[in-house]
Amino acid sequence: MLSRSAVVKLKAIFIIDLIIVGAAVGVFLYLQNEGILAQGAKPATFTVRDLTISPPNATIGDSVLISVNVTNIGDFGGNDTVNFLINGAVKDIENLTLAAGASSIAQFNDVELNEGNYTVKVGDLTGNFTINPAPPEASKIILTNLVANPFEVWINDTVIVTASAQNPSSQDDKLRVTLTVDGAVVETSEISVAAGKTQTVTLNTTATTEGEHIVKLNTLSGSFTVVQTGYHTIEIARSGGGSKALPFTFDNQPVSTTYTALVPDGLHSISVPTPYDVGTGVVAFASWSDGVNNPTRTVDVEKWTILVVTYNVISGYASCPSLYTWNGTGYSYVTDVANSGWLGYLGAISNDGTITNTGGNPWDYVKLNPNTLATKTINGNSYFDMILSQEWDELFYLDSATLVAVDHPAGTDAYTSMTNYLNKGSTGEIYTVNSNNLLSPIAATNEKGQNVLPDILKQDGVFTPGTYGTQNQAWNNITLNQLTVDLGNLSSAQQIKLVFTGIVDWGPYQSYYNWINQFKTAAAQGLVPNGTAITPDSYMEYKAANGTWVRLPQDKQIPIPSDSNPRTFVVDLTGVFPKGISDYQIRISNFWNVTYDYIGIDTSSQQNITVQKISPIATLSQFCSTNSTSSGNFTRYGDVSAVVQNADDMFVIGRQGDQVELEFPTSNLSAPAPGMVRDYFLFISCWFKDPPGQWGYGFTFTVNPMPFMAMTGFPYPTTESYPYDAAHLAYLKQYNTRVIPPSS
Repeated sequence: MLSRSAVVKLKAIFIIDLIIVGAAVGVFLYLQNEGILAQGAKPATFTVRDLTISPPNATIGDSVLISVNVTNIGDFGGNDTVNFLINGAVKDIENLTLAAGASSIAQFNDVELNEGNYTVKVGDLTGNFTINPAPPEASKIILTNLVANPFEVWINDTVIVTASAQNPSSQDDKLRVTLTVDGAVVETSEISVAAGKTQTVTLNTTATTEGEHIVKLNTLSGSFTVVQTGYHTIEIARSGGGSKALPFTFDNQPVSTTYTALVPDGLHSISVPTPYDVGTGVVAFASWSDGVNNPTRTVDVEKWTILVVTYNVISGYASCPSLYTWNGTGYSYVTDVANSGWLGYLGAISNDGTITNTGGNPWDYVKLNPNTLATKTINGNSYFDMILSQEWDELFYLDSATLVAVDHPAGTDAYTSMTNYLNKGSTGEIYTVNSNNLLSPIAATNEKGQNVLPDILKQDGVFTPGTYGTQNQAWNNITLNQLTVDLGNLSSAQQIKLVFTGIVDWGPYQSYYNWINQFKTAAAQGLVPNGTAITPDSYMEYKAANGTWVRLPQDKQIPIPSDSNPRTFVVDLTGVFPKGISDYQIRISNFWNVTYDYIGIDTSSQQNITVQKISPIATLSQFCSTNSTSSGNFTRYGDVSAVVQNADDMFVIGRQGDQVELEFPTSNLSAPAPGMVRDYFLFISCWFKDPPGQWGYGFTFTVNPMPFMAMTGFPYPTTESYPYDAAHLAYLKQYNTRVIPPSS
């Protein structure tokens, strides 16, 4: 898709380097012609010395710092690259620009996962370091896969708690295990596991009160629930075809997904619709998770029961992890998250047909609807309860989740920016907007010259028309969707904040592959210029005084909106327009089918706000079965709170049918000050990956390779790597132990 910020930065560096080197060459030729070089001046010349390797002896997973001193001994400034080779393979490349006589340290951190001796080569310098086995620990036994079964029981029913105990070492070992329920010790014992073996630890418990009970076995955590005798919970969810709530009937009463209820044991009737329009496409009934192949059926509820109805997309599309919030009686669908965290954005194609991948940004900022956000009492404590579920056949990598409470003056609204996937890192800014005094554009036309001003004057569900870029007639004759908006005369405005409500429709993935194949075919015929963009960037321009269009800086650029529900967001254009102009016009260009329901102009000053952030108690679980072909080391089920506290490339990794429950405690939230009102936002960092052939391009449907924030694109080149330092290796060992082998 579009060029990422990292790639844009590299291109910018490359252009600057060319300018510097070109200037140096020009000076060199001039001086040579004038005979000055004959007096002893010489062009930029780089030397490499002082190879340092620290430490020379390390253990598996430790970082080894390799550095050299680079000096420009020439009489002119210039540019050079330093290649770091480990055992003959290039592991890192540093680009340096130095003035005459200047020096700089070039360095990188190498992490090796196998013991042995390693040779370092930088220029003509060589050195060595050794990787040793990890030191022994008190106990090598690893506990994983805690399960409390049954998950739902009646008072005094027996709950069997099991876990896997693995001894990966070459010697027999012992481990002391302690089972607690709601913090009270139930049983303590010592287990013995033979060398190289895995065995099951089994302990029993009961409970005498209704409600959720927390089970812990050493550091593992899980839960079970006691419900009213004679009743069990049934949950009915929809898999496939996106996340729009599916209306259906349960015991002849109209309800919708995800439906959860405590019902008497016995037979109940269900009927779901087929086909069904989800807004971005049409889906058709496929099957139930228990094998029933009729959209109308009965179910015998005799235990905690989850039924998932699977739909197939027959036109349009649907994807992304889905967010639900507890509304007081059930869970309400909010939106699909992390649109910009999709893995596989395409950059450009070279004249030999090589396609480069580019950036991605996993951050998303979701404003929560107060009408569908209620506190939930769990064990006497108050929480905002949310669920992030993977309903589509995708992998997700949840890095962090934070509930943000924003207090702002009454009479204003609060919105955030949206992530532009070309810009790395968290770019969520919170803006106050005077919604009662927003200005309207005075004119708006599209690329066809049609008047679309009525479409953007109010939020009424009427969107500007758009087209799919992949349906252009030829790869070298692309027509972009363009929206030109006259904002009126804003010369007296101290601040200019544009308020957008928009949505993107990617179209069918088949046309995406047809579009890519056009470029590959043309490249094979020698027709494609080097560096041709396959899916050009979305961008915004302003109209200069001389009538030309000037592209805005990248940090002011327009993002691609969400693809599930229309989102309202702010783009701050304060300081963008040159002084002295009276014609304030912008032009938005999109390759993809981006359409807008509303565009408003806020010229009010940014108000003081108070921000409070809450980290969640997070639990990974499975809410439905799946036929996904995804494979690899997924995160084990249970408590994953520690993993989602920070955006640090340590992920909760799940697949279709997995969900993460996020419980945000409210006890430490202070009340809004007088004259202030509160809005809630979910700030979330999450990557996701489609299967090959369904938007996923250039990689396999496996957990590895894993994404990371510093990558230039996905799949990333061999010169880049997930950070396999000691901390990340410990995380992988502790959490990602749910191994799903490739399908046969």
